[in-house]
Amino acid sequence: MNLESPKVTVNKSAEYIFNALTDVKNFEKLMPESIAKFEVTGEDSFIFALKGMPEIKLKKKEQTPNSTVILGAASDKLPFTLTGNITEVDAEKTEIQLQFEGSFNPMMAMMVKGPIGKFIEALAGNMNKL
Repeated sequence: MNLESPKVTVNKSAEYIFNALTDVKNFEKLMPESIAKFEVTGEDSFIFALKGMPEIKLKKKEQTPNSTVILGAASDKLPFTLTGNITEVDAEKTEIQLQFEGSFNPMMAMMVKGPIGKFIEALAGNMNKL
């Protein structure tokens, strides 16, 4: 299952956005209003829960300076990645798009597609809070 957020333009440099996204504490600022829990569990991981959804632990998997940050599920039960693609428009303007990729059975995919789509849209929409 692949989902993409709309591309969002932020008036910050690509380096600034990259550094902000590689610090997992900053993801709390990006969370939607329906957040029920957010807890940093290590230098590169955090747990979050949205109202009515189970807790999910995300861990930083990969990063390419000023262009990509990849987070992945810390559990193998629901394998997925969340990739932040960062594109510099100019020195003080950056475009960000989030991509969600998960391996779910068709029933699970049907159930989570809507909530996950809204979730990544909210994360992208809150990028200007960084």
